Amino acid sequence: MKRLILAIVFVLSLAATARADYPEKPIRLVVPFPPGGVTDLVARQLSERLAADLGQPVIVDNKTGAGGVIATDIVAKAPADGYTLLLTTPNHTINAAFRASMPYDAEKDLRPIAIVGQVPMLLVSHPSLPVTTFKEFVDYARQNPNKINVGNAGNGTLPHITMELMMLRLQFQVTNVPYRGAMPALQDLVAGQVQAKLDNYTQSAQLIAQGKLNLLAVTSETRLKQFPRVPTIAETLPGFEGYLWMGVVAPAATPDPVVARLAAAIKRFVALPETRERFAKDGIEPGHDGPDEFRTIIGLEIKQWREIARVGRITVD
Repeated sequence: MKRLILAIVFVLSLAATARADYPEKPIRLVVPFPPGGVTDLVARQLSERLAADLGQPVIVDNKTGAGGVIATDIVAKAPADGYTLLLTTPNHTINAAFRASMPYDAEKDLRPIAIVGQVPMLLVSHPSLPVTTFKEFVDYARQNPNKINVGNAGNGTLPHITMELMMLRLQFQVTNVPYRGAMPALQDLVAGQVQAKLDNYTQSAQLIAQGKLNLLAVTSETRLKQFPRVPTIAETLPGFEGYLWMGVVAPAATPDPVVARLAAAIKRFVALPETRERFAKDGIEPGHDGPDEFRTIIGLEIKQWREIARVGRITVD
């Protein structure tokens, strides 16, 4: 019996030592979107700095498809050793709320580590739409139900669901028009094929400056320093926020010491002056949420989206 106890203690000590030495080999950072988008750009900045901080390569692996379900399923079923991570977005919570069936449980099978950054959305419109403020947009939509065509990157994407939430809270109706990606939707907006869109700063800032789009409102908690005269939607609808957050998660059973080391490394990355400078250029707000706060955000979002799905009878395939 004593030998058995000693053997168990020895094994546990080896496991603790292994975790203390983490990482001992390259880390795979899975990204649910193709190269070139804001999430991929953040993933590549993060991977470079994490590699320098942790002393092992961090390899970005783009696994697209099914609105992020494919990439998330890969990580949910990977060994819980800290060597397979996912940089996810609100698609993580949207999928959990709107899809009829999922190959994993978004809350039980994955462990939040940290939010790296978040991007508020901009409500932009084509100059042909006879509105120049958010109030005018809402009033026009109420007076002309479903006459405003709002482009988005596809059914179940954050802009789509955020617009559904806005319509529910403010009692107006527009027609959501899904595209295969944000860029085709933006191109059609500029061409006047659709009249409005929830977009991000990186894609639309220059078009706003050129007068090709009107900026009506932002979905951040407070006004953006880039557009200090443009109101937030929260000024009309208190408490309303809409962020494309980007956060790292791992398989659920990933050990505490590994999670703590990764969370600390991400916190150091976010605090770097060069990170904040680059983020500011792309309209990204640095993340400040660790494992516990990130877990709370995921739970609250899933609850909110499920209510939208129930009331709006919305499903995502």
